[in-house]
This record gives sequence, C-alpha cells and structure tokens, in this order.
Amino acid sequence: MLLGFDDYEMQSRNLAGALKIPCQIIQRHRFPDGECKLTLPANLPEHVIICFSLNQPNEKLVELLLAAKTARELGAKTLTLVAPYLCYMRQDKAFQPGESISQQIVGNFLADLFDNVITVDPHLHRIQYLEQAIPATHAVSLSATTLMAEFLREHFKDPVLLGPDCESEQWVSAVAKPNQWTYGVCEKIRTGDKKVEITLPEINLHGRSIVLVDDIVSSGHTLSVAIEKCLLKNAKHVDVLVTHALFANDAKEYLIQAGVRNIWSTDSVSHESNVLPLHSLFKDAVLNLPNFFTVG
Repeated sequence: MLLGFDDYEMQSRNLAGALKIPCQIIQRHRFPDGECKLTLPANLPEHVIICFSLNQPNEKLVELLLAAKTARELGAKTLTLVAPYLCYMRQDKAFQPGESISQQIVGNFLADLFDNVITVDPHLHRIQYLEQAIPATHAVSLSATTLMAEFLREHFKDPVLLGPDCESEQWVSAVAKPNQWTYGVCEKIRTGDKKVEITLPEINLHGRSIVLVDDIVSSGHTLSVAIEKCLLKNAKHVDVLVTHALFANDAKEYLIQAGVRNIWSTDSVSHESNVLPLHSLFKDAVLNLPNFFTVG
C-alpha cells in the first residue's frame, strides 16, 4: 500500500496507479496549539510506501516521524520513503564552530525510520553517494535529467543550455549530452544572502534560445541575474528548467522581472510550473528494490 498526504496527493496517486497498488491518504488533524494528529488505515500490509516531498521540512519531519512509527505499530514490516525533494542535504559540514551538520542528523533520522529511501536529484556537495548521507538499507538517488532532455527535445532544435553556477554542471551536462547541445556553466560569486555576481561562459548567445538548467530554484536570485546577463548578450529568449521548484517568497517574481519566458519543473514539489511528472521514474526504482514485493 502507498500512503500519501493531501498536499502531495496527485503525485502519490499517480505513483500508486503506476505500481498497481492501493493508495490511502493519511488524515491530519491540527490542534489549536499547533500539534497534529495523524490517522492511518487500521490494517496495513507488510510493505508500506510513504510518498511525501520534504519541502518546508520542519513540520513535515515531525509528521513523517508520526506516520512511520504508527505504520510499524499497525503491521508494516518494510517501510519505503519516496521523498522527491529531500531536505537538509546542503549542510554537510560545520563551516563555523558549533554549527550543526544537518545532513548527517536528518539522514540518520530518516534511516532509523525507513528501510528504503528514494529521492531525485538530491543536493549533495562533498559526498558522491546518497547512502553516505542516509545509511538506510537502500538509499536510491535518481536523476530527472533524462526526462528533462526528452522534454527540451520536443520544444527546441538547438538550444544553448547554461548552468547558473559550478554546482549545476552535473545537471546541465547530463541534459545536454543526449542531443549533443552546446552547454556551459556560469561563474558565481556570492556577495550577500541576496546578492550574487554572475559571469557567463564564453559562448555566443546572440539570437540563441537559452535554457538555464539547475536542480533547485529557491530564492531565485542567482537565476534572475543569469537571465538578465543572457538577455544583455542579445539572447533570443531565456527559459528555466529545474527539478525542484521551491520558489521561496518572491522567487517567481524575480525571474519574471528579469525577463524569463517560461519556467518549467518536475512535480517533485507541487507548483504551477510542473510539467514533468516523476511517477514513472519512481515506479521503476520501487520495483527494483531487492526487498520490494506486492500484496495480492
């Protein structure tokens, strides 16, 4: 059985449909003091999948704790978490004395609750494999880049793909490779929480269709500066394609003011920019788990 939450219901039902298993939505009740009560189906099979994207994570992590512990009490022997967006992966070291290393803390928290954790395009810096952050029995990191390449091939003949900073190179190069499109990566210098300087790569952008490719759009500041720089180089138009559409505060407005034409994203985080569903990607990952079985 797959269990979902109402703020990620459509994606949960799509995944359950692809797996041909039942889907139930966990019921939430919010008390006046802010605490919540969850109600799960009383009868659970031995393998339960919880589908929950962990944007705006602080409250969701508590709900995940309640859901996983309750599922075990109700008979689940194997618990799998499908978390399309995986939170707290950026802080992987202490940069100042006393800083918490949230990647390790949250990673161990999830590994204690779940046998399997599946995500897509996690924001990993100094580690190569997801299991280094989440020591679960199986920690599976997928990529949406193939879906992105297929999507762009339907809309463009010969775009230029740009990554807004060096960290984006792994995504932009993977999206460009199947069609042998020109790509490059910008140089970014952060001068404050909301201020960045961008240097474009040495590529002629005059009259070209530009697609900025990244894993996450959060504040929108880096992408908006990159959009402005591309348009100053007489690009024909600039579109944005990302895996995780977090769009904190006024991020979308920043991109619009900068001159973006289209904003596209996967449905890892529910947003009006969603154009790429991920359920087929997750279906294959679940079916390939060594400890996965279906209940007749």
